[in-house]
Amino acid sequence: MDKISFDLKNKVIVVTGATGALGGEVAKYFAVQEAKVVFMGRKQETLDEIVSPLIEKGLNVLAVQGDVLDMEALKAARNKILEAFGTIDVLVNAAGGNVAGAVIQPEQSFFEMSINDFSTVTELNLQGTVYPTMVFGEIMKENKKGVVLNFSSMAADRAITRVVGYSAAKGAVDNLTKWLAVEFAKKYGEGIRVNAIAPGFFIGKQNKALLTNEDGSYTDRGNTIIQNTPFNRFGEAHEILGTVHWLCSDASSFVTGITVPVDGGFSAFSGV
Repeated sequence: MDKISFDLKNKVIVVTGATGALGGEVAKYFAVQEAKVVFMGRKQETLDEIVSPLIEKGLNVLAVQGDVLDMEALKAARNKILEAFGTIDVLVNAAGGNVAGAVIQPEQSFFEMSINDFSTVTELNLQGTVYPTMVFGEIMKENKKGVVLNFSSMAADRAITRVVGYSAAKGAVDNLTKWLAVEFAKKYGEGIRVNAIAPGFFIGKQNKALLTNEDGSYTDRGNTIIQNTPFNRFGEAHEILGTVHWLCSDASSFVTGITVPVDGGFSAFSGV
């Protein structure tokens, strides 16, 4: 029996949204696994602050500025990556986020939503997944080998109140993941796989004020989430790493087109 390979050593891995809480955690983890990791984000200064300590430790990382909604910037980033590392093996689409105007507050209705903010959120999360896959996936097409890992959300699995724009976009990412998995396998063979991870509820910069009070206690929304999470707590960023590692390694070589929840049981719980 052949040994199952979880080895990521020397694989060239591009992580968009690498200045974010989860994207950053993933990118740093890959670096420790001795992969060649490209940290992508919109602000070069922030990227440099993140990668400098890793470079000092001798890890093989590269900070590349690039907006996931700017095709020309992504192509320029691709050229830098190819010049530095020669190829691209894995793309992790971790860039995303939300905008206040695309969130329906309890005292508001759907009809008061900012359509411009709705468009901004759907563009960031959906097109922000499509564009990098088009640009970096082209190298995988040429090699007939590679992995694309998208970031979905519990908001795609359930109708999570308030976050209408984010939910719509992440639902589309789930569908896109399936579509691309079939498209790539049919046209380029089994060497290119596309999957997604759906984190449950993790406290980060964007949602901290929504889920916690100034004294650290949970808000009503935070308590509702905990009550519907069988593990009875929020997730820690490092808890997505095992699933991400598996999906990006050859250990999942027969896995494509799926979205894996990492949610403490939230998606399995009926509420009763």
